[in-house]
Amino acid sequence: MRNLNVTAIGEILYDVYPDTKHLGGAPFNFIYHVWKISGNAGFISSVGNDDNGKEMLESLDSRGFPTAHIYIDREHPTGTVSVKLREDKIPEFLISPECSYDYLKLNDQSKTLIEEQTGLLYFGTLSARNETSRDTILSLLGNPNLKYFCDLNLRHDFYSTELIEMILQSCNLIKINKEELNKLKQFFQLDQSDTAAVQQLIDIYNIDMVGLTKGANGAELFTKNGSDKFKIELKKTVDTLGAGDAYSAIMCLGYLYNWEVGRINKTAVEFASEICAIDGAVPENDSFYRKYIKGFGIE
Repeated sequence: MRNLNVTAIGEILYDVYPDTKHLGGAPFNFIYHVWKISGNAGFISSVGNDDNGKEMLESLDSRGFPTAHIYIDREHPTGTVSVKLREDKIPEFLISPECSYDYLKLNDQSKTLIEEQTGLLYFGTLSARNETSRDTILSLLGNPNLKYFCDLNLRHDFYSTELIEMILQSCNLIKINKEELNKLKQFFQLDQSDTAAVQQLIDIYNIDMVGLTKGANGAELFTKNGSDKFKIELKKTVDTLGAGDAYSAIMCLGYLYNWEVGRINKTAVEFASEICAIDGAVPENDSFYRKYIKGFGIE
């Protein structure tokens, strides 16, 4: 039977808006959803020994979220991202440099979590922008007992073509958006057709599943045996921040639970659309997850 335990490694931070702040960071957003839906979740990250870090840990502890593998860094600050929403509710980011999550090193307990308890390991490229955390993440690749999921976030200059190729060679699942696919076409001389380009990635790098998110146009989910397109009309858009992470969470769980591709894609798009209707990337109310818990038969 497939190991259903998911671990994410990478940033937890505050998304700082002009008048408020919310817990965020793609790996945290992702694993929070997985934890709320399946309960099978571990999270490896770091916060600073500062007010933001203490506040984060208190908030997570009050929710019962697993914090045993969130390190306290006494040299570097807790991560923050300044967020400004455009008129179309799409966020623009200013990411603070040299944060605690840039200096992740694993203790024996975290290594045991990954090597003995994890079925799927999630990471993103922002977490690998600094050499220390990058080396830590790359050291975890290549375990035949693990499935690997990467959110290939190609914003700013936090990546190289060498890193991208190493990730593509190592991962079973990839999530990208339209802009990121266009960059991959350029980097690796892929076909200009989206469908053909993704199929080339699957064939060349032996990837099991690629999720291509398209904003208001929904998403397309590709496997070695076929693909599915799904779009939903957004009834209400408050903030699109975290929609991709929500899609990734359902994509990951659907893969682990052996759902067929159309069911995964439809559920992932619906879940992401509901995240767009709330402030921030993770909901405060647990009732938000009820139908998804039921959908995976976890109750």
